[in-house]
Amino acid sequence: MPTYRDAAVVLRTHKLGEADRIITMLTRERGKIRAVAKGVRRTSSKFGARLEPFSHVDIQLATGRTLDVVTQAVTLDAFGQGLIGDYPRYTAGEAMLEMADRLVAEEREPALQHYRLLVGALRVLERGSTADGPRPASMILDSYLLRSLAVAGYAPSFGPCARCGTMGPHQAFAAPLGGVVCESCRPPGSARPAAETIALLGALLEGDWPATRDAEPFVIKQASGLTAAYAVWHLDRSLRSLAHVER
Repeated sequence: MPTYRDAAVVLRTHKLGEADRIITMLTRERGKIRAVAKGVRRTSSKFGARLEPFSHVDIQLATGRTLDVVTQAVTLDAFGQGLIGDYPRYTAGEAMLEMADRLVAEEREPALQHYRLLVGALRVLERGSTADGPRPASMILDSYLLRSLAVAGYAPSFGPCARCGTMGPHQAFAAPLGGVVCESCRPPGSARPAAETIALLGALLEGDWPATRDAEPFVIKQASGLTAAYAVWHLDRSLRSLAHVER
């Protein structure tokens, strides 16, 4: 069988038969792929531990009829080892893997930006420190979520009104409309975050870590709540759109 190599982050695994696993991974060149890793659940497996979620590997695969087969895996980064002993960082990492899995919906479609963003975010999360120094796991996660949504075409607006384009600053935030909104466009029930929260969200979207340096705890918490609401809304919408196209 013909073989090929790629770099990949393992997103999740599923048991197959008595000793095999199906590995779902986000690769550098081929986007998201699923492949069979034979015998990896046996204690004698040579590379079973290298194919766990959070593993960043140089992988070789053989082309199969239905699923390709993993024939070799070399560890590039074992991100899981640095996260497993820290619950906030570990759960943030799990959220990153899930986001990557859901945003890259189509298999074998190149997704280089998503791959690079995920590897970079996991590396920062494992260290617990950005280029500007330490940051909470929640802040690192929020930056990844906002930036990955932007790559997928769901960039939130934290400046102009997301509906009419009127320049801000604005005091209301509406996830269904795409970010901050002016008073004329504000739907009932919109959140009214602090101005500092909007500024923090904008910095996280841009990856401007120096601008996040002095964020207060309540601002960080409020930003996380808005990021989660935005991510849930737009993920659900994208999945509904995909289901409609497939029908």
